[in-house]
Amino acid sequence: MEGLTGIFQQTDPALLLLLLGLGVVAFVISTLSGGGGALIMVPVLNALIGVGQTAPVLNLGTFIGRPARLALFWKHIDWKVCLYYAPAAILGAFLGSWLFSQFRLEWLQIAVGLFLISTVFQYRFGKKKRSFTMRLGYFIPLGLLVSVLGTIIGALGPVLNPFYLNYGLDKEDMIATKTANSFLMGLSQIGSYTFFGLLQDQYWLYGIALGMGAILGNVTGKKFLKGMKSSTFRKWVITLMVISGVLLIYGQVKSW
Repeated sequence: MEGLTGIFQQTDPALLLLLLGLGVVAFVISTLSGGGGALIMVPVLNALIGVGQTAPVLNLGTFIGRPARLALFWKHIDWKVCLYYAPAAILGAFLGSWLFSQFRLEWLQIAVGLFLISTVFQYRFGKKKRSFTMRLGYFIPLGLLVSVLGTIIGALGPVLNPFYLNYGLDKEDMIATKTANSFLMGLSQIGSYTFFGLLQDQYWLYGIALGMGAILGNVTGKKFLKGMKSSTFRKWVITLMVISGVLLIYGQVKSW
């Protein structure tokens, strides 16, 4: 009990409220754009709590928000994709946590940022529905790679969007399937962060505050998504991928 009291005393209530509000905004955006709200928060959290704690806190917050999104989009989940993606992603989360505890691979943000920016050209500014052929079996290596990178960086949802879009998933189907895969991966991420001592003391509270905001953001975002056209959704997806890429690169270059 004394330890818990000490943690609350170390925690700034204003910061918790700020994280709650950021969670709401980020996950309204994330719902409308198929992901990206959490990645936009990476440079913000870097400034608020430090680069070394951003990935664990952000992944804890997004994990807490996922059950609400799963409940909202359950009937749209493509379970075949989950069967291929999730097992590799669970393994990748453990491997990524180990790498995060041993090394600092900040340069990865530059590579991911460049890939995200390139999507605007791949899809010809949203005019193309698909930019390459995506087969079901490709989700196995994709799950492993994206899980490793996402566990290290903190959020990598937009990187998956081109692969889901090219497989043929759109709007609710894409969001639902991504959420199911991310939830299963998140179980491994949070367990691995805890095992390697990367989530401690007030950082649990930061993640919980962010997660409460994520729940509110998911509910609000779904109301707006229902009336959105597929073409508009695709443009939102591409726009958020490019913005996320620019922010990742800017945040990394600034830290240098």
